[in-house]
Amino acid sequence: MKANAFASADREGIALVIPDTSPRGDDSVPNDDGYDLGKGAGFYIDATNEPWNTNYNMYSYITQELPMLVQEHYGVGINAKSICGHSMGGHGALTIGMKDPTSWASISAFSPICNPTKCPWGEKAFTAYLGSVDAGKDHDVTLLMEKNGPFEQFDDILIDQGLDDEFLNGQLHPEALEAAANKVGQKVTIRRQPGYDHSYYFISSFIDDHVKFHAKRLRKKEGAARALLSEGGVCVKISDTAGKPITCKAMVARAPKQPLVCETITVDPPKAGEVRVKVIANALCHTDIYTLDGYDPEGLFPCILGHEAGCIVESVGEGVTSVKPGDHVIPCYTPQCAQPSCIFCQSPKTNLCPSIRSTQGQGVMPDGTKRFKDKDGKEIFHFMGCSTMSEYTVLAEISCAKISKEAPLEKACLFGCGVSTGLGAVWNTCKVPADSSVAVFGLGAVGLSVIQGAKMAGASRIIAVDINPAKADMAMKLGATDFVDSSKLDKPVQQHIAGDLTDWGVDFSFDCTVTSFLCSGVHYLSR
Repeated sequence: MKANAFASADREGIALVIPDTSPRGDDSVPNDDGYDLGKGAGFYIDATNEPWNTNYNMYSYITQELPMLVQEHYGVGINAKSICGHSMGGHGALTIGMKDPTSWASISAFSPICNPTKCPWGEKAFTAYLGSVDAGKDHDVTLLMEKNGPFEQFDDILIDQGLDDEFLNGQLHPEALEAAANKVGQKVTIRRQPGYDHSYYFISSFIDDHVKFHAKRLRKKEGAARALLSEGGVCVKISDTAGKPITCKAMVARAPKQPLVCETITVDPPKAGEVRVKVIANALCHTDIYTLDGYDPEGLFPCILGHEAGCIVESVGEGVTSVKPGDHVIPCYTPQCAQPSCIFCQSPKTNLCPSIRSTQGQGVMPDGTKRFKDKDGKEIFHFMGCSTMSEYTVLAEISCAKISKEAPLEKACLFGCGVSTGLGAVWNTCKVPADSSVAVFGLGAVGLSVIQGAKMAGASRIIAVDINPAKADMAMKLGATDFVDSSKLDKPVQQHIAGDLTDWGVDFSFDCTVTSFLCSGVHYLSR
């Protein structure tokens, strides 16, 4: 905590759990005045000897109780978790990881005790907690490496060791672990750092490297977990449903201005040039509401709404080559056919390809037919070529934008519409250069994405405008330099911007108050 590991974790988008494994504040708990035994030195094993066995069960706590509590109360660590520690905690992290490698995405340590059965700390702790040094062999990192290595789950194990560490000679023995790893062919990166001792200042100097090390592997493991289709809590092979109709749930819009109805529907297999996907995550767009309210001239009922989603390919139709079962994709409302004959796809100024646009407007697939039926066998219209408010849907192949499996689908789904519209308006349509000034009107998904795009493009002034002051904090966090609540002004907001905030106005203005079908999005992820 003193090393500010939370800042590093925040930048990587991962949760950081730092448990206090020392049973403080209870005088009835057995203790030892030394730093190498008792409350300050749990040694991450389950003690079997009295009087320690009642309270000193650190191994079970870290491997069972703590993950369960974190998952239950915070919803993290379900698909992937890693472990790191310092000194005795470093020994704990390495042994816990090596004793159950399938449970951890990665392990690392600072100044760990690498061969505790051969050092005074380990001899004292194992004798006290377990009854003998021999009983501690199952918790010796070097011996575990020799016995169970190499660990195919770990492409690398990261260790930092200070060369001025007062415990390096006689206690830590990193050279023993290194020799064991070389013997079994396990990659272990031991970075020997000159000038560093055993203190937390040492940790603070390299904690960012360890967080990045774990974040990369956590994302990879979580991506692999998300790639598994799951029904009823049981993972099934995608091939089990390929070529067959699928019965699933969908939110069906039966009529304008009527609530969506959760119904059981049938989704037919994909035909030539089509892809059937399992929808994992959905985002809600204003266009969905616009259509449900009856304002969309292309709105047909009954239909299945939804067009911002993160999906996994379940099966493909004849001739499909760009994606395969198991791939992660984002459905695209206005995809690009990329044919040499298409003047829109070949133009650098637009990507509004008309290849399948007309059939989408009719609520059907490109061949003019539908893939959805309700429980009575009656057909249901498609929506925007996507219809993602269903557990399964069918898309044209060109409507599938393949993405990395490491990308969380509940976040990546936003690229199906709002985010790509905002980024594309900045990067593709306006090509905002560095040091430009920008005004953004409306701070919904599109407006906030414009702010992010402008920030990444190097805009020096980004003025965010909205009538909801609650949106100011998010706009500023994402890159805005100014926030204006236009409802509180005594003059037109244009005069406030060009006169009060600036002398002559801004270089680029983006109207994001109403979703526009003509905003040009990121290449192949546009609306």
